Amino acid sequence: MASPCWMHFLFIFLSLSLSSSTSYNPIDKCWRRDPNWAQNRMKLADCVVGFGSAAKGGKGGEIYTVTSPDDNAVNPLPGTLRYGVTRDGPLWIVFASDMKIKLEMPLFVTSHKTIDARGSNVHISNGPCIRLFNVSNIIIHGLNIHDCKASVAGNVLLSQSMSLGMMDTQDGDGISVVTSRDIWIDHNNLSSCADGLVDVTLASTAVTISNNRFSYHDKVMLLGHSDDYTADKAMEVTVAFNHFGPGLIQRMPRCRHGYVHVANNNYEPWGIYAIGGSAGPVIRSEGNRFVAPNEEYKKQVTWREDPNGNRWLWKSVRDSFANGAYFQPSGKGKALPNYSSQQKFKVFLGTLVPLLTQTAGSLSCTPNNPCL
Repeated sequence: MASPCWMHFLFIFLSLSLSSSTSYNPIDKCWRRDPNWAQNRMKLADCVVGFGSAAKGGKGGEIYTVTSPDDNAVNPLPGTLRYGVTRDGPLWIVFASDMKIKLEMPLFVTSHKTIDARGSNVHISNGPCIRLFNVSNIIIHGLNIHDCKASVAGNVLLSQSMSLGMMDTQDGDGISVVTSRDIWIDHNNLSSCADGLVDVTLASTAVTISNNRFSYHDKVMLLGHSDDYTADKAMEVTVAFNHFGPGLIQRMPRCRHGYVHVANNNYEPWGIYAIGGSAGPVIRSEGNRFVAPNEEYKKQVTWREDPNGNRWLWKSVRDSFANGAYFQPSGKGKALPNYSSQQKFKVFLGTLVPLLTQTAGSLSCTPNNPCL
């Protein structure tokens, strides 16, 4: 066994090796060092890891530039975000400048779209926010999504070809993923919404949620519709390299039925619990850093709604715990994610998570320079 002194120097060496680069985790290493990222935006689609690895977004399509923050839910004008996301076929959507967008109705995004806010400071806030319904191949990158509101019932353009749809009231999620697959949500700031920050429900699967910064919210992330909705057993979600906090209470994430790989995330003190669930989900917590709140009765990372939860397969592997935090494992087995060769990625020790997540959230990128 290595001596404590030797281990200390090893940690310093690894830390310096990582910090000598502007990109620490496998996703960022793929693209952030390239000073020509703005001329090669679609390279981003090759960088996703985990269950959402097939999400190519609008790669191969045209570049569409948002020039106006205006919104019309029924008849969007060219140059607006809603016009772009409702077009048929693949599009890579970028922004001409900084802007604040207040949506009239939830933004329904059609398949094969990338919303790429790199190089601009883009806020979607103070109205309904983003809804991915029955779609595939979506990338959402670099947005500030906050203060999302519940919507009223009304007409909204669903897509160029489907025309209008009458929508019931929506809860006010930041990003809602419903009956969809091949989804990647990366490097966004999300906070202070009426309902969840990110919800993945109704048999959605093949989702990666990475490099985001979540803050100042109660029910952060829901994975699974309800205990009775067994179709969510097919759900597979990767939650990696995110920063949770400050000001978060619970659901980081809350899981039902499916499989969730929670890897290399940084958790500030929570209000109730960090990772929870019901209806027998399989959870592998790997290489995360958990800092518990000061209250003695809140030290446990995990929460199970069902008294039978002690039989569910929940595992903690190479996690780092601070301030008395502890993970309550259960079940027999390793809870391995069974990734394909395309989906697999390197998971680091939990002690290195502060470096891996130090630039979580939307980035300040300047063309012709590496995106630092």
